[in-house]
Amino acid sequence: MRFIDALSKKIDGEIITDDTAVLRNYSHDKSPFEIMPRAIVFPKTALDVQELVKFAEEHADDEQRITLTPRSAGTDVGGGPLGDSIIVVFTKYFNHIVRIGGDYAVVEPGVYFRDFEKATLAHNLLLPSFPASKSICALGGMLANNSGGEKTLVYGKTADYVQEMRVVLRDGAEHLIRPLNTEELKEKMRRADFEGEFYSRMFEIVDRNFELLQSARPRVSKNSAGYALWDIWDKKTFDLTRLFVGAQGTLGFITEARVRLIRPKEHTRMLVMFLTDLHQMAPIVSEVLLHKPETFEVYDKSVLKIILRFFPEFVKTVGGSIFERAWQFLPELKAVLLSLRLPNYILIAEFTGDDETDVAETVRAAEHALKRFKIATHVTNSEHEAEKYRAIRRDSFTLLQHHIHRKQTVTFIDDVIVRPELLPDFIPRLKQILDEYKLVYAIIGHVGDGNLHIIPLMDLSAPDTRRIIDELTHRVNHLVFEFHGSITAEHNDGLIRSPFLPEMFGAEVYALFKETKKLFDPYMIFNPRKKIDASFNYALDHLRHE
Repeated sequence: MRFIDALSKKIDGEIITDDTAVLRNYSHDKSPFEIMPRAIVFPKTALDVQELVKFAEEHADDEQRITLTPRSAGTDVGGGPLGDSIIVVFTKYFNHIVRIGGDYAVVEPGVYFRDFEKATLAHNLLLPSFPASKSICALGGMLANNSGGEKTLVYGKTADYVQEMRVVLRDGAEHLIRPLNTEELKEKMRRADFEGEFYSRMFEIVDRNFELLQSARPRVSKNSAGYALWDIWDKKTFDLTRLFVGAQGTLGFITEARVRLIRPKEHTRMLVMFLTDLHQMAPIVSEVLLHKPETFEVYDKSVLKIILRFFPEFVKTVGGSIFERAWQFLPELKAVLLSLRLPNYILIAEFTGDDETDVAETVRAAEHALKRFKIATHVTNSEHEAEKYRAIRRDSFTLLQHHIHRKQTVTFIDDVIVRPELLPDFIPRLKQILDEYKLVYAIIGHVGDGNLHIIPLMDLSAPDTRRIIDELTHRVNHLVFEFHGSITAEHNDGLIRSPFLPEMFGAEVYALFKETKKLFDPYMIFNPRKKIDASFNYALDHLRHE
């Protein structure tokens, strides 16, 4: 490849084009999609990233036009880090924790969160926006997706913690992006260069359309769909970090970020609730939220069935002896005896604080407030026991996937969110749609936010799989729109949800998304087919067949 020979003279990083095993390894993520790239680049320095962008811009009109798709750990479930040209991998060399301060850290995008967490916890500090995949994900993906997870209920998403970042933009320069007051913004806009241009034009977009953008903001507690134009300007502060966090590398490449950290609470207790009547969910959620839990999760009975069916392997996953773990399942057995059947939903609320007595009193008060609902409840007695419930939430479908012949977890309707009080109306209609296709599936998620992860098990080689994914995606997304929710609360758009952004936000707001993309990426070199001009058929054409 002639363009690779030319590129190799410009960067110090590694370029791989002829190793089929390596190319195939980066052709997929945790989504059901697969796209074979032409090359893999491991940049060593920010200068390498700058040269990559300049090179792509210079060759934008060539026959061998190249595009650049960023990738960190590759744990995305929507196809975000997949592309058919150059995949730029950050985990090999951009993997340094630059600094940990009194309440912040400076970190590169290729740092695995597990390593970052270990380092910050040594200072009694934590970035609380980690997703469920925290043991395998990297900071770059968390920034690109504006990730959230179990602690989002109290602490918010990744965008809430980014204080500043360095981003390589289409001019091939690395720019420092941080919140600006009005005087600092005016100074930026007076510049006679690309930085002056993008500050001026972005200010014009968000200020001219301020009311439209505020009305377009999804009316749910968290959202990763589209570009968060409504969060950039509040008439006092202009913050472009809110644009780049969650942009999935479609506007430029993040090379470094400074993130705010919190001090985790010292003590924790967990309240577990067993529901048989779905219509009790909304008032129970409302009641528990009054007591301010730090996390509030849900999984349905299919998950519990998985654990009970493959119990020895579950014990291997979470540790401990079979007898010890079996004893810890007495609350579930009690709930079954009380109702003569498995509970339909298990809700888990975790309460934290710095005073152990206060935490114990809070969790008991929450449990007492639920007496009127006549449901089975249980308060965990130890951190070890609480970890059982976290592990159920985290590992159950891995177990199921390993035991269902030729089927795997397929993520395409996996991150919907509606207001929590709407769940009793939303879930039955959702299940009615899903049950028409006779799928094995589970529903897990963050009930305190109304965020559900629907995970079907499917055979990707089956002849009707494409049709089912096509139909179900449209039907579930339309149901979410009917309930004024978002089709992605924390996983972002990727290949699978980007095609629905015009419908979700309307033509006027989508036009502003396109205007933003054109400003930062007129030649469409940054992670194409995500966010803007995406094709649902293209996504379906790249389903794995295995």
